[in-house]
Amino acid sequence: MLKKPPEIVAAVDLGSNSFHMIVCSLTNGNLQTLDRLKEMVRLASGLDEKNHLNIHTQERALECLERFGQRIRNFSPESVRVVGTSTLRMAKNAQQFLDKAEIALNHPIHIISGIEEARLIYQGVAHSLGSNANLRLVMDIGGGSTEYIIGSGETARVKESTPMGCVLVSNAFFSDGKLSKAAFIQASLFAQQQLEPIQKQFQHNNWDEAIGASGSLRSIDKVLKAKGWSNNGITRAALEKLVAHINQCTHINQLALPELNPERLPVFAGGVAIVYATFKSLGIEQMTVSDGALREGLIQDLLGRIYDHDIRSATVQDLAKRYHIDKEHASRIKQTISYMLNQLGNDFCATNCEHVVQVLNWAADLHEIGQDIAHSHYHKHSAYVIENGDFAGFSRQDQVLLSTIVKAHRRKFSRSPFNNLPIPWNVDAVNLTIILRLAVLLHRNRQEQALANFNMSLTHSKICLSFPDHWLAMAPLTHADLIQEAECLKAAGFKLEFS
Repeated sequence: MLKKPPEIVAAVDLGSNSFHMIVCSLTNGNLQTLDRLKEMVRLASGLDEKNHLNIHTQERALECLERFGQRIRNFSPESVRVVGTSTLRMAKNAQQFLDKAEIALNHPIHIISGIEEARLIYQGVAHSLGSNANLRLVMDIGGGSTEYIIGSGETARVKESTPMGCVLVSNAFFSDGKLSKAAFIQASLFAQQQLEPIQKQFQHNNWDEAIGASGSLRSIDKVLKAKGWSNNGITRAALEKLVAHINQCTHINQLALPELNPERLPVFAGGVAIVYATFKSLGIEQMTVSDGALREGLIQDLLGRIYDHDIRSATVQDLAKRYHIDKEHASRIKQTISYMLNQLGNDFCATNCEHVVQVLNWAADLHEIGQDIAHSHYHKHSAYVIENGDFAGFSRQDQVLLSTIVKAHRRKFSRSPFNNLPIPWNVDAVNLTIILRLAVLLHRNRQEQALANFNMSLTHSKICLSFPDHWLAMAPLTHADLIQEAECLKAAGFKLEFS
């Protein structure tokens, strides 16, 4: 746990339709909401046919983030989590936007997978509703994707993310606000196609109650109540009436629905089509709408990190078990890494020291998972699984960082793969990889006996190892490995000296 938990925490969700921010006070582990900010940015509308985010949309989003930044710019790094979702996953020029967005907020932005988004959404819903034993189906419609989760209590058991959202469906089938019965049928069929592969898994006989999250579902719920079509959340019968009303109109301006925010109007029909298709495909008769969503889930996840319940560490242990890792060997490597870091102190890298230890321990636990696939070039298999797997708690950047370190932990060593990492990891991860390489090398014989005490220094491009007198002479294989390692590091501009 941090020596002193932050007094205020914040979460920012850069969604494909809206940007959300929640700010909470934190006292003895208890949260109290101080601020909620939301702006309809419609990031997904800025994607062209080649998935490039246009400059006009970027500017609109940055103006919003400048306003958000005024509130959280001076918050401590460990007290804020900012994530991007579907549109930023898709945009080929996302990094161009992220570089400017991180300056506006003064905090890093992490892109999360659809499955991780689903997990966090469920966390937000579960904490807003409280615990019960029911199996819940949770549905969340974003601007670019829709997530479906089945869980109980605080645990998400089945998670899926589908590539349809209220902005994308509205743009594709109701462009320029035009409505027609034929267009609604096509939009609904499109949504049913996306649901087809998961339809059996999420059918109504697999859960006890349906819960909706997100602005689209809240808007539909409000409209149905205001029209007197439902007083019990979203029902199949009430949806049929809403669809019939939409199909009588030729333009969104004719909808004239009470309690519908004018900002929601351009994406409303797309959201209704997704909900209607979901009710039909999954056999839903009634859905309750929750206030909790992704941003609340982010806050809960942040609390876990603050109070030493980081889901990422649990994920790594689960992976190590799944891929039959030699736990004793990994433990010895982690002990040697700790020994090295204690000697190097806090100045050898710019990154937070606690996070450095965390990343290196994860790398030590996972560097051999590729051996379960193939022994030859196992480090490449390990790196592929780490970068491309669905890892609970990890962002895309987390996984790329870990993958890069693991892939470079043996054989040839080059600086070039690190150049694409964000600052300061583009420099620091090089040093972390060298530490991992040396720790793995010193335990190559996989013996249980403890290593002899040695001294280590790492300055700029020079690494020095000093062993007790005659130790290397009594360990000729380690000596030979160090000679070979010196050549590998030399190719990357490092000088390894040992004596």
